[in-house]
Amino acid sequence: MQSKKQAPLNYYVGIDVGSASVRAALVDEFGTVVAHADQPIQIWEPQTDHYEQSSADIWAACCSVTKKVVCGVDARRIRGLGFDATCSLVVVDKQFQPLAVNCEGQNHRNVIMWMDHRAVSQVDRINQTQHRVLSYVGGTMSVEMQPPKLLWIKENLQESCWEKAGYFFDLPDFLSWKATGVTARSLCTLVCKWTYTSDGGWDDSFWQMIGLEDLVEEKYKKIGNHVLSPGESVGKGLTPEAAKDLGLPEGTAVAASLIDAHAGGLGVIGADVKGHNLPCENQLITSRVALICGTSSCHMGISETPIFVPGVWGPYFSAMVPGFWLNEGGQSATGKLIEHVVRGHVAFPELQAKAAASSQSIYTYLNSHLDLIKKSLPVGFLTVDLHVWPDFHGNRSPLTDLTLKGMVVGLTLSRGLDELALIYLATIQAIALGTRHILETMQAAGHHINTLFLCGGLSKNPLFVQMHADITGKPVVLSKEVESVLVGAAILGACASGDFASIQVCS
Repeated sequence: MQSKKQAPLNYYVGIDVGSASVRAALVDEFGTVVAHADQPIQIWEPQTDHYEQSSADIWAACCSVTKKVVCGVDARRIRGLGFDATCSLVVVDKQFQPLAVNCEGQNHRNVIMWMDHRAVSQVDRINQTQHRVLSYVGGTMSVEMQPPKLLWIKENLQESCWEKAGYFFDLPDFLSWKATGVTARSLCTLVCKWTYTSDGGWDDSFWQMIGLEDLVEEKYKKIGNHVLSPGESVGKGLTPEAAKDLGLPEGTAVAASLIDAHAGGLGVIGADVKGHNLPCENQLITSRVALICGTSSCHMGISETPIFVPGVWGPYFSAMVPGFWLNEGGQSATGKLIEHVVRGHVAFPELQAKAAASSQSIYTYLNSHLDLIKKSLPVGFLTVDLHVWPDFHGNRSPLTDLTLKGMVVGLTLSRGLDELALIYLATIQAIALGTRHILETMQAAGHHINTLFLCGGLSKNPLFVQMHADITGKPVVLSKEVESVLVGAAILGACASGDFASIQVCS
């Protein structure tokens, strides 16, 4: 962000709702994070592939972390607020009260998480229609998008949920409604996860074809008929109630939101890299891909004209950077997969004990252990006989096959820390190879990519970063400001405040 004013400083709040925690940051007009806080949120897994959350729990966490980051700051200098969140589905009744998305009738569990795969048969039927809107999601809709989840609710919770529902929100839009009382939706969420198009809006024939014609009959009131561009100001800003909850002044500008990965992409893809001799220097921004890597990973590439990439979501117009088309590749489980592999190993208690004794995280300890056992060859060669197929939660891109399962080849009878370190390394390499597969598919379709920009939790792991550079053969850029997703959310708030003319000026 480049300021019009020099003093006193203005501030903007970014709130990021991830899969397992909520984070907030206070960001100044130069884009520097001056305070940040985080708080865990609850996940329920009532049965395999069902993941649920509570919108009340999420909002309470948003309020808690925001109060922490603005504590002691002159409230008059806080000019705007931006939200980003996972693309989970929030269901409320006509009075905006939570509705259960489960057979147990637990109303507080009213969020179907993005990574929930309960709607497998529904998404299969949707894809069999071969409707034209599917060309904008790589040709195949993902079970992680909203139409199959809506269809699952109608077919499985007709009386208890579907008929009582007043609104279905993407989680980022729920948060902007909670803050402002306005049910407007972000173009980002609707275009990327709901089949809305920026030129034609909703396609009645699609919803009628898949059996959700009642949404059309109600003129899309339940899923959104008031659409705003990301960063556009929502309503009259914070309501009195939301302002009190968040510890901010009433009327503080609130921005139309972004999906969390898109906020990360916005936070890094326009970075100034002059003087570092990178191939993207003096090149169009379309030569870059932003890789947002956390529980899952998203690969965000933009283009001046629409590029249709088989198995990669998009092209979506103005869904992340206004005026550009977005393609979004992804891996459904990356951080979650690494954690699953490491914590499930028989040597994990030994790892935990040794990491604690050395006052290191388990991943820092594993990285050091790999350096000890690598001998003369680079660390990547340690896994010459050990290979992981990483699709433990299906393949999002570019194979678009949610039925795929994970695989490990080359296991021995060893049960020690060495073997745990090696399978950890092989898992990271497998994820990096998946990234290379996505990039190669995007390039074959017409993208010209020469540099990766990483952000998110996994970008703080040097081994993860190095393997991506080695395996893709492309330089990796890390932002000086590590909280790029939070900066992206704050950019939205800065834009909504009117202090900056557009998202591009803020970035």
